[in-house]
Amino acid sequence: MVERSFYEPSVNGVERLPTALHVFYGSPRIMLASHWHAQVEVNYIVRGWAHYRMGGHEVTFSEGDIALFWGGQPHLLDDASDDVVYAGGHLPLVHFFRLRLPEDVQTRLMQGATLVSQATDATDPVNFARWRDYARSGDPMQASVAVDELLLRIERLRFSPYALLPDRTLQRDASGFDQHVSPIVVRICDYIGDNFREEIDSTDIAVAADIHPKYAMTVFRKCTGMTLADYVTLLRLSYAQALLMRDEANVLQVAMDSGFGSLSAFNKSFRKIAGMSPGDFRREVRTRPSVGTTPMVPPPTHVN
Repeated sequence: MVERSFYEPSVNGVERLPTALHVFYGSPRIMLASHWHAQVEVNYIVRGWAHYRMGGHEVTFSEGDIALFWGGQPHLLDDASDDVVYAGGHLPLVHFFRLRLPEDVQTRLMQGATLVSQATDATDPVNFARWRDYARSGDPMQASVAVDELLLRIERLRFSPYALLPDRTLQRDASGFDQHVSPIVVRICDYIGDNFREEIDSTDIAVAADIHPKYAMTVFRKCTGMTLADYVTLLRLSYAQALLMRDEANVLQVAMDSGFGSLSAFNKSFRKIAGMSPGDFRREVRTRPSVGTTPMVPPPTHVN
């Protein structure tokens, strides 16, 4: 029996950089509590299986599956095979809305559905390992190539069988996702990603995207299911999660550094998504069992 280790978000991990692509490759650790992040998550199961509890459903990813889901919903990896190895990434919305996917897929994912496909091959482990290395290289060009290649890999899913889980029709706008507004959403996400720690409102965002504020709010909500304020808050909370894990973290200072105008606003927003206060979250993290480093599994060096 392999001794279980537990997930603990890194201070310098994806939650600290909610607007950057984060790519991983290795053996996942069981989560002691649900977490969230302001990106779409991509999982590829190299070996074994992993079980997730999502916002409104459960799903098991098996060897060879590739999956996408919106990380803004609290999710929990609560069980996995002893030999599990997975690869994947956390894709910021500014890149997610560049994708050319079938009509309504973006809408369904943003509403909490999980896309799963078994249309994978022996090149996927090699590619995910390369994207991990590029994203962590510190070279902006390599990081950009990692994003572009990952987007192309995801777009290939439209040519293969896939399922959207749970298998039921989700409530949505009758017109679905309109690819013509995608560049607008990209501009909006880009501006918010650069400025979420500042005091910004819908007018600032609309001016940056060169559209009317009312149209900015309508387009963004139609495509993401969130208001502009919701998304700004989610980025701030993602950023705040990592700050709270620092030993010297002061809740008031975290609130200010994350872009919240007051401690009361921070406490209210944090409790709404985490189900606990920032102070309770910090104490819980500090009392969790210590975790060891799970060795990374080297990818194949060749493809037969």
